[in-house]
Amino acid sequence: MLVGEQPGDEEDKQGLPFVGPAGRLLDQALAEAGVERRLVYVTNAVKHFNWEPRGKRRIHKTPAQKELAACYPWLEGEIAAVRPRLIICLGATAAKVLLGAAARITQIRGSVQRRAALPDIVATFHPSYLLRLKDESEYATTYGQFVGDLRIALPYLRQ
Repeated sequence: MLVGEQPGDEEDKQGLPFVGPAGRLLDQALAEAGVERRLVYVTNAVKHFNWEPRGKRRIHKTPAQKELAACYPWLEGEIAAVRPRLIICLGATAAKVLLGAAARITQIRGSVQRRAALPDIVATFHPSYLLRLKDESEYATTYGQFVGDLRIALPYLRQ
């Protein structure tokens, strides 16, 4: 199971998670990691697109704690229905929702975390973070780490 933050503009318009630019990058990274997207359930911690207008564009706005709390029962229901063996949190917001407010991607990225009543959890970067990286060398390093983190799912898919 992959859990992102919230729908983006394209996701909100199409009603599906990870179908915009971040979704295309996620698809590419999953393929490189050897993980078939059709084998993973993809969702978001927050179920609505929180945005602010900027000219003609709708720009992502970080969800507030009350929005995370309000949407958590839906995420719990998805986890109960899907019964994943592993959850990969894509970004800090998803990690904080499932691992607690103290969770920091830079400290726990790529390692299996355990929390009572949940399957194993791995936190990694959100694909949109990678899209914002300007330095080619930093992008290449971070993208490689991202693919490696997704590769952690492979043994869980084979069980």
